[in-house]
Amino acid sequence: MLRALAISVHGAQMDAVKEPTGGSRRNRAYSVTHQELIEGAVRLISEKGVEALSVSGLARALKINRTTVYYHFASREALLEAVRLWSSEQLASAFSTDESQSERIAFIARFVIENPDLIKLWIEEFVSPGDIRDRYPRWDELVAGIAESLGERVDAEIYCTFLLTGAIIGPRVFRQSVRPDLDEAVIVERFRIEQQRMLARDSLRHD
Repeated sequence: MLRALAISVHGAQMDAVKEPTGGSRRNRAYSVTHQELIEGAVRLISEKGVEALSVSGLARALKINRTTVYYHFASREALLEAVRLWSSEQLASAFSTDESQSERIAFIARFVIENPDLIKLWIEEFVSPGDIRDRYPRWDELVAGIAESLGERVDAEIYCTFLLTGAIIGPRVFRQSVRPDLDEAVIVERFRIEQQRMLARDSLRHD
């Protein structure tokens, strides 16, 4: 699942990568390796936690030379930043219109539950000082959509803050502290139903 999700945002991440010159074949090879390193970092964090991520650790996990990793990422922080971007794109994709509303809500809840260390990393960044657009690339799009749909009935920025925090933090809190005894699929379905009920209340539900 992680590989499929990572590939789905390959284009967005490559926009942020400055590739070396030297021909399209070389650039493609660089991009493929870069993406494989990000996917490897995501897997390492998912399996062993954020503390396990390092340039050396990633090189060992992928059975490659550390020099290769350093060629793409100058430090552990650079790797973490790439993983944060990956997580942001996954969460942002769930607010696109490519899938039904119920599918998008379920996707977020499932992603949050299945990737606790990634979400913890993302939340730490999310609540730190800085521009929300760096943590959630579709913020302006989300706010504009709510403002257009609900007009002056709501404060669109506050409303979107509620939407994001509830959708992204809520499932994890519920799984860890409220009903740790429940199966993941049950939690995902309960969140889907309740979030769609709340959206319907504000005339935002559409299947």
